[in-house]
Amino acid sequence: MSVDPIKRKPVPVRSEDIEKEVLRLVNEPGYRPQKPRVLAKKLKLDEEQTRELKRTIKQLVKAGQLSYGANHLVGPPVTDSKQGGYRVTGMFRRVEAGFGFVRPAGSAPGADRTQDIFISAADAGDAATGDTVLVRLKKKSEHRRPNPEGEIVEIIERETHQFVGTYFEEAGAAYALIDGSPFSHPVALGDPGAKNARVDDKVVVEMVRFPSHAHAGEAVIVEVIGKRGAPGVDTLSIIREFGLPEVFADDAIEESREQADKFDESIAPERTDLTDLVTITIDPVDARDFDDAVSLERTDKGHWRLGVHIADVSHFVRPGTALDREAYARATSTYLPDRVLPMLPEIISNGLASLQPDRVRYTKTVFIEHTPEGVVVDIEPMSAAIKSRRRFTYEEVDDYLADPEKWRDKLDAEVHALLANMRKLAAVLRERRYRRGALELTMREVKVDLDKDGRVCGAHLVENTESHKIIEDFMLAANEAVAETLAKAELHFLRRVHMAPDPRKLQALTEFVEGLGFRVESLESRFELQKILAEVEGQPEERAVNYALLRSLQRAVYSPEEEGHYALASDCYCHFTSPIRRYPDLTVHRLLEALFTGKKPRNDFGEMAILGEHCSDRERRSESAERELTRVKLLDYLSARIGMTMEAVVTSVEEYGLFVQGVELPAEGLVHVSSLSDDYYRYDRKSHTLSGYRSGNHYRLGDHVVVAVARVDIDRRELDFRIVSRSGQPKRSRRIGSKKERKAKKDKEKQKSKRKDKRR
Repeated sequence: MSVDPIKRKPVPVRSEDIEKEVLRLVNEPGYRPQKPRVLAKKLKLDEEQTRELKRTIKQLVKAGQLSYGANHLVGPPVTDSKQGGYRVTGMFRRVEAGFGFVRPAGSAPGADRTQDIFISAADAGDAATGDTVLVRLKKKSEHRRPNPEGEIVEIIERETHQFVGTYFEEAGAAYALIDGSPFSHPVALGDPGAKNARVDDKVVVEMVRFPSHAHAGEAVIVEVIGKRGAPGVDTLSIIREFGLPEVFADDAIEESREQADKFDESIAPERTDLTDLVTITIDPVDARDFDDAVSLERTDKGHWRLGVHIADVSHFVRPGTALDREAYARATSTYLPDRVLPMLPEIISNGLASLQPDRVRYTKTVFIEHTPEGVVVDIEPMSAAIKSRRRFTYEEVDDYLADPEKWRDKLDAEVHALLANMRKLAAVLRERRYRRGALELTMREVKVDLDKDGRVCGAHLVENTESHKIIEDFMLAANEAVAETLAKAELHFLRRVHMAPDPRKLQALTEFVEGLGFRVESLESRFELQKILAEVEGQPEERAVNYALLRSLQRAVYSPEEEGHYALASDCYCHFTSPIRRYPDLTVHRLLEALFTGKKPRNDFGEMAILGEHCSDRERRSESAERELTRVKLLDYLSARIGMTMEAVVTSVEEYGLFVQGVELPAEGLVHVSSLSDDYYRYDRKSHTLSGYRSGNHYRLGDHVVVAVARVDIDRRELDFRIVSRSGQPKRSRRIGSKKERKAKKDKEKQKSKRKDKRR
């Protein structure tokens, strides 16, 4: 490792350089597969660089640019059929029957599942769901499966060695039934008495020997969480299952306290004093941290000057500190149904950084000047200090927007005028974004309600009201403005990347929409997508089209690649507005600070790519944990309600049945095709349909049905429904007039609504 001669500190390793060197060496003529340690010696790397080399090799293997051979020897990607078939690296997922599938490395989220490699139980070895594996592809099978087939020849990296399960005893031996069915059979436990586990306890186990087709698994108990079904045990089980960090390290807490002792609300000369500017925050009624505030003024030219002021977390969380280590490890706050696991200690997130009203708070601010038509003519980012004039809830702002005069005496004149102007500018920005091709899916989100013991007691619809849209419009504008600022400075930064969908998926979507009775041009055009989304709004087919489009889109990720954001129709976009809860935003703030102070930041594309993958992975982990805990709580609720009926909508159609989700209670389960006893059904992949032989007998994505709860297995996380009737499906409204006439009627209604707004 090189050393800075002035400060005598180690100079950080450049991941990009190591990646180039190892690829150069491995791809040289005559290269023979070697272990990472040997490669490190050839490249003359020290201990820290060797550790970085091993991390880099793993990333390159996952990306399919290198491969592991026998005994972990590193070589180029193996595509030589002489070596027993083509070899592919990917992620394995096992189903309860024992067989599984491997998603090849580099596959886009949402990619066609027929490209996944089928692995029989005998060929899966002891691989577990989530493991990164090396697969040898087989020759064309006699079976008529759509998927290629292969066998796992090596496990490159285990997803985890720890699992959560339910403890039980049988014939004098101890076992754990692992939650979620990652293994076909219970796992035998050694020395359960060491942790005083009792029957029906939820336990964390460490796998000693992973189960395979040839032998049973074996594990040891490392923690007893608590009695199955006891209040809070389900949440702790999910926290352990997903490896979510719960408690902050002592040095991070101590550092937070030191920051609190130092903070005195003074404003340094390099920070612009905006405490006299009229700024407000708008957040949910139960919000504890406020990371964004807004201001809006008119310039002498008649332009809008929008100010978006974001909590300056970078002032308190410096690179290389204990707080930074903890924030990086989490990379995001996790919002479970009954608690929040914050990215930063509450001293920072709910206190020092939070933009509380009437308190001096530090911000990274961006002023964006718009013409009356919404065209951006100037962007001015800065480090600043503000004092929020008022904290609004979304409900209060919606009430104001419904009747501004009612609020005339409740607010001072400047704040009253600010809210009115915010509505005007947001409408202009929204219309402008729509004209450039941004997509807006209408997906009703239902959240569960919990009682004091954390059990489901009901559910409610999450409304995306006008107040939410105003804040969203301004945050989108700020994110785009900051991304453009960093791009002009030629810096590598974490963009929020949303790749364009696979054209084949959009073609299939076109056929699906036409099958619903709509005439459309190819939906490979984003403007055609806009048209169909507008046309189905409020129609019975609305859910079907929105679900189908969502399945066609790829997942947004963090990456320094200049790929743009498809859904927002933005060429340059990043996350800047939530550094209290997202690490990528914090890294963007630090780059802005470097620009303000004239310091040259590290500009390593390879490092940024690895950071982006880490943050994307942590984001997926948090979302999966939240979704899984909600599922567990719903299963617990429904386990005592076998036979209960509910309205539901078909969310997915597979060869073996329908997945449906409740409309008022967001429980998702399977209607197995064997339970559809009124007919024999065949599966059509393109139209997402199960069709019977009798006339009119078909089930399609987005259909409304009435289902009854048939079976609940909380440990295996399985929920089965049976179809009761189709009476829950709303009557299809008759379309009156041509498409042109319906559009004219819609435009007339819009104009009428605008005239009402003006009178207000």
